[in-house]
Amino acid sequence: MVGLTYDCLANPLGVVRSTFEKAMASSGDPASFSGGDWGALDVFRNFLFDQDGLSQVPILDHKTVRWIQPNTLVRFRGMIQDMLGNEVYIGAYKDGTAWRTNKYLDFSQVPMDSSADMRIWERRLLYCIPVPGLNSWAESSSEALIKRSMELASQQREKRRRGDDEAVDDMDLIISNDGFEGSPSAKKMREDGHPSQSSQSQESVSQGACSSASVQPNVDRDSLPCLVKICDIPESDLKLNDVFEFIGVLTLVSQHQVDKDENDDFENGFMGDELTPLPPRNEVPHLHCLIHRKLAVHDFLQSSPMLEPKPVVVKETRETLLRHLTNVLGNDGLAAHFVLLHLLSKVHSRVDTLAVGKLSLNLTGLSKESVSVFGNHLSLAIKNLKPFSDYLPLTIGYLNTTPFSPKKDYETNRLITGRLQLAEGTHLLIDETTMGEGNLLSVGVDNTRLLKNLIELQKLEYDFKYYKMEMAADIQLLVLSEGKSFFCPADLVLPFQPTSVGSSEASPEALDAWRWYLATLRSLPHSIDSEIQKVIENDLVEARQADRNLGTEDFSRLLTIGRLMCMSYGETSLSLEHWQMVKELERLRRERLK
Repeated sequence: MVGLTYDCLANPLGVVRSTFEKAMASSGDPASFSGGDWGALDVFRNFLFDQDGLSQVPILDHKTVRWIQPNTLVRFRGMIQDMLGNEVYIGAYKDGTAWRTNKYLDFSQVPMDSSADMRIWERRLLYCIPVPGLNSWAESSSEALIKRSMELASQQREKRRRGDDEAVDDMDLIISNDGFEGSPSAKKMREDGHPSQSSQSQESVSQGACSSASVQPNVDRDSLPCLVKICDIPESDLKLNDVFEFIGVLTLVSQHQVDKDENDDFENGFMGDELTPLPPRNEVPHLHCLIHRKLAVHDFLQSSPMLEPKPVVVKETRETLLRHLTNVLGNDGLAAHFVLLHLLSKVHSRVDTLAVGKLSLNLTGLSKESVSVFGNHLSLAIKNLKPFSDYLPLTIGYLNTTPFSPKKDYETNRLITGRLQLAEGTHLLIDETTMGEGNLLSVGVDNTRLLKNLIELQKLEYDFKYYKMEMAADIQLLVLSEGKSFFCPADLVLPFQPTSVGSSEASPEALDAWRWYLATLRSLPHSIDSEIQKVIENDLVEARQADRNLGTEDFSRLLTIGRLMCMSYGETSLSLEHWQMVKELERLRRERLK
């Protein structure tokens, strides 16, 4: 009897099973690919990228999870918030004379204590959350995409209804809301109303574990976390706080199965020395990853006006963006220049403890009243320009009660997120004008130290109770304060001097161009010709002779501004003209500081 034609969208597990059986017919032993790929991933890559199937794959988020069908192909975009170690599972087992696979399944078709011939494989567990501070314009789940995904889900359900009326082989996988129909074990479960022994949960051995998603602070209730199970990837390819798109099989189980797992004490199928429970499946969906890719800022742009940063277009875009920022900042052109350079900054290298390329900015002379106008306009403008942005109003109470550092909870074996655990490239606007009188407690003192280290070193401390570990970060920090910030010693301090009240409004076309501009130019390479380097060295020597207080940090800051000025024009080599512009901006800034 001929089996069904397998559908990558509606029945990805059918593709996995079919390609596995084909590979086994050639090799005869699953050890020949040691838990790796046997051709299934090539089928999915061809569908997703060669046949442009990616746009048909529904996005998994808090809006769509209610109607996306389990065991179908989905994609999830999120930040790796915690790494839960590795899970050991039955990757392949012998069913009579034929080999079967459990890869990309939460439940084994055979219990771990079975006498069946089996192969034990391993996969990594990643607890992922929607990117903190992800702005609405950068979300993939637009209304149009949601409508399209709902249509796809409806088509998938219709395919299943048609499939239920067709005769299939016992081993053809027809996915339903209740599990895998057509298999002998599923048939037995339907007949007696209880899961058969072979359908019992495939338990895990994890180096880390997690509890309910509801205990995670700083995760919006409308956000959907996801447990990603991923195989066949080097450990070095994944880091905490990296942003990925995972494409794979969504697995959700009924509450009956969840209760069953909780009551069996993991006695069937558990292998290892300690128990490390995973998030409840009825609260956190599981995604078995087939294809993954690390996302850059460009991947969050809804449109790209051009592919190459042509000088004429770049210069025009720079001028319009600078005018926009000047308007937002109350006609303060100097502040607009420095905010533009600040938005282009990123850590491009590290020398000892120095994070080269960062440019934090402190705008002073602001009060609660002026922040309510200019601060709100600036915050909204940044939200419209950056895919990830966050706003942090500092108060004594907030500092004393809110954990800024991620902390390991050994009772649940989970990494509890901190306020400053953010994705690379996030813009953080800190408002110190909200600070009132009061005493800092030990938590508050520790939080101010963490802020200082982040803004000075671009490092965030992770608290593992018995030891602490610093991890590299790349966060753009802009501080609004009345006087020079005490908690956040920025690279640049500039007194803010507005002369009017502007607006943060802009046309969609202009916003698209500015987003592309910032995303593209901040990644340009940079160099300094030997002739310009001599000019810079002479200028720095003269500056030191005029002001003995200038040090290496000041010179490093000027070089960073020079690099950013060059990049802002879409050029990769610093010119004498741009260096003169840097010196003029610095002169005007120092005039204000006097």
